[in-house]
Amino acid sequence: MKKIVVLTGAGISAESGINTFRDANGLWEGHDIMEVASPIGWRNNPELVLDFYNKRRQQLHTVSPNAGHKALVALEEQYDVSIITQNVDNLHEQAGSSHILHLHGELFKVRSQFDENLVLDWKEDLVLGDLCEHNSQLRPHIVWFGEDVPMMEQAITITETADILLIIGTSMQVYPAAGLLQYAPYDTPIYFIDPKPAIAPSARLTILAENASVGVPKVVRELLDG
Repeated sequence: MKKIVVLTGAGISAESGINTFRDANGLWEGHDIMEVASPIGWRNNPELVLDFYNKRRQQLHTVSPNAGHKALVALEEQYDVSIITQNVDNLHEQAGSSHILHLHGELFKVRSQFDENLVLDWKEDLVLGDLCEHNSQLRPHIVWFGEDVPMMEQAITITETADILLIIGTSMQVYPAAGLLQYAPYDTPIYFIDPKPAIAPSARLTILAENASVGVPKVVRELLDG
């Protein structure tokens, strides 16, 4: 069974109503990125950070997978599919995909400040005073700026096995995630699905300048019919 590796970014979730990472002026929901997505921001104002992610978590309860998420599930009928996502939502899981690796963490999980490997499922608000079993404050299970990406090595290993690579809704400009492309075998066919693709076509690269809800079903039909 051939291996398909799928790299997804904010674009696929935006169509479900999830706000993209930042707007044109560099702010995220009106906040400087470093205020709400860095260890320094957490130290300076943990209540602001908790409130920010509580709102993101609340929003996630109100959205559903779109046609792009759902189309990927059908690939599992004929392929071994692994999804590597930069997104912290659970829309791939909601859609029914089986193998998902979250590079940047997950909104519906929190972790201990005392032990970063102590991760808990968490779907409600997180507040100061919510402690782990070691009496240490819980924090969002999100990879912030300045922090290591602990799942990166696993993502590299998966990408190295790709017979076919799909890149969906991401500019592939944010590192280290953007570096995954170089680990795909040199002859691996690549499909790049994004309305504003910042990449040039080549012999092995097929570009669909479309939203995920339109482009992904097209590619999936082609792969299943091929």
